[in-house]
Amino acid sequence: MSSTDIFKSVPLPSIERPFGIQLWPLFDKAFTTVMGYHPQDFEFQPRVTPMSTMKESAMTILTYYLVIFGGREIMRNRAAFKLNSIFIVHNFYLTVISGVLLALFIEQLVPTVYNHGVFYAICDVKGGWTPPLVILYYLNYLTKYIELLDTVFLVLKKKPLTFLHCYHHGATALLCYTQLIGLTSVSWVPITLNLMVHVVMYWYYFQSARGIRIWWKEWITRLQITQFVIDIGFVYFASYTYFTSTYFPWMPNSGNCAGEEFAAFAGMGIISSYLLLFISFYFATYKKDGKRPTGRKAARSLKDAQVPDVASLLHSKSHGSANGAANGNATTTATPSRPVTRSRKA
Repeated sequence: MSSTDIFKSVPLPSIERPFGIQLWPLFDKAFTTVMGYHPQDFEFQPRVTPMSTMKESAMTILTYYLVIFGGREIMRNRAAFKLNSIFIVHNFYLTVISGVLLALFIEQLVPTVYNHGVFYAICDVKGGWTPPLVILYYLNYLTKYIELLDTVFLVLKKKPLTFLHCYHHGATALLCYTQLIGLTSVSWVPITLNLMVHVVMYWYYFQSARGIRIWWKEWITRLQITQFVIDIGFVYFASYTYFTSTYFPWMPNSGNCAGEEFAAFAGMGIISSYLLLFISFYFATYKKDGKRPTGRKAARSLKDAQVPDVASLLHSKSHGSANGAANGNATTTATPSRPVTRSRKA
């Protein structure tokens, strides 16, 4: 077979097959082998599907806070655990699962957006709430509880816990729950952007745990802030056109938008809080007095600042990086500075 024939036999990307090959049949085969039914046959049923009630979600999030704050007190007078090997596995797994889910979302959404437009994809039930998308929403929702282990690692390794980190992880699980229960077609926008950020972020954690220094830690925070800005644009637009078309039809609007009202308020509130908190973190960490913190200021900054999803400030000293989410819902590790030689007097 000539090289030309080989080239012709390779499937090329298209609108219907963004990656050349079709990923869904592969996912369908793996899912069916494990679960015994096809993923597109999955039906999300509140009060029936596991973790589909407010009580289950709230109790799990409450347990998370009891474990991390109680664990911090238990570890106060105990030696820190190393846990580097399991930490590497944890971050590699989350990198892979985020990448797989992101690819499956892209394969489902590209044809819809191309053939029917963005408004149809974010506001029509047939555009943003199809059976394949629903199972992907649900699987993404479940990963938010796996990500809570990020904080457990911090506790066992005796790293500082910050408000931003703890708030982000719990709020992201709650955010995903409200959007799943609220049947919001716009859900795929913040979910896909969050998955993209997580691929980059957890890969950074993975490499950092292996002792590899990466220079672009600050760009992870920038990427996440950009994510929240885009999220707010879509979520506020979908909420605006829903409320105006429903209650104030005389106001300019683009028509009705699928989803429950409580989910709209939860989405706007939580994502807006993320944006404010991450911008505050970014300026406190990188732009104080217009310069990066150095010396003792850098040490204090890295000790005090952690970001749940972006911040590699979460996981540091044990793997050669400095300490550093939700929810997203849902969120920067620094290279250790050169040791400072102190005088005998000092």
